[in-house]
Amino acid sequence: MIIGEVAQAHDGSLGAAHAYIDAIAAAGADAVKFQTHIAEAESTRHEPWRVKFSLQDDTRLDYWRRTGFTEEQWAGLKKHADERGLLFLSSPFSTEAAEMLMRVGVSAWKIASGEVANPALFDCVSSTGLPVLLSTGMSRMSEIDSAVARIQSRNVPLTVLQCTTSYPCPPERVGLNMLDTFRSRYKAKVGLSDHSGKIYAGLAAAALGCDAIEVHVTFSRECFGPDVPASLTTVELRQLVDGVRAIQKMLANPVAKDAMASDAEPVRAIFMKSVVARTALQADTVLTESHLAIKKPGTGIPAERLPELIGRRLRKAVAADDLLSETDLFEPSSGIAVA
Repeated sequence: MIIGEVAQAHDGSLGAAHAYIDAIAAAGADAVKFQTHIAEAESTRHEPWRVKFSLQDDTRLDYWRRTGFTEEQWAGLKKHADERGLLFLSSPFSTEAAEMLMRVGVSAWKIASGEVANPALFDCVSSTGLPVLLSTGMSRMSEIDSAVARIQSRNVPLTVLQCTTSYPCPPERVGLNMLDTFRSRYKAKVGLSDHSGKIYAGLAAAALGCDAIEVHVTFSRECFGPDVPASLTTVELRQLVDGVRAIQKMLANPVAKDAMASDAEPVRAIFMKSVVARTALQADTVLTESHLAIKKPGTGIPAERLPELIGRRLRKAVAADDLLSETDLFEPSSGIAVA
């Protein structure tokens, strides 16, 4: 599953949020994801800025208030995603946000890594029985263990996402090794929540057989917002989708080399080589290595059989570069003396 993460890239514009749905659908992704913030339910005036980017909001609380949507607006976004064939996801950052999203309708829950130690939220979302995608960006292994155990105790489908809380995330910190670690440790599906701002990490994760890839999306690198450096443009999202789909086909279709060689038989005849006469040779010539060469095409005696032909006698004269065939040669057991 490829998830286009809008997060707060809409900056409170409902029109922009709808435009992102169209762009992510056009890029071929499977799901669109937002973040649902109810300011008073999750924040106080003391919440610091991760990056002080907004010129119009004095506090982070003011920012959450300005960029939030009403339940009716969320329902409209969900309806739009359905119409475009996208799964609709949004990360709740409070139980109040989760309860609203239950009424709106989501296909699965994405739990942000900052909520891993929020048992009330876990119990709220897991009570729905919907799948959970668990981010691990800021979490210690012990915290992930506890969160996974809490979710799995409810028999809820789980995907554990490797994530590095760095915007943008450099290649050496992506942590693709954690995909196998999570898969074996939790016996769960695994994925990558990528903040690299490039398509490479997602392609690598797909080649390693991950189950989900989440990337932030922006219309342009000239757009406003703190997540832009860690986002893919909608054009790059299309490239990621195409690459992942190709990788999926490669992984789903193992090949047998002998069967491939058989399929390539017409091409083999062109590119392989045969034993040919190096120079014009008379009938009854007893062949030596100096009489023979290896050249294309591969429609005569195969090149690897050249040693077998040393000492064989020609039945007839052959011209230079003629491909030798068995009918040109006496059988070794024919009784004809060879020099």
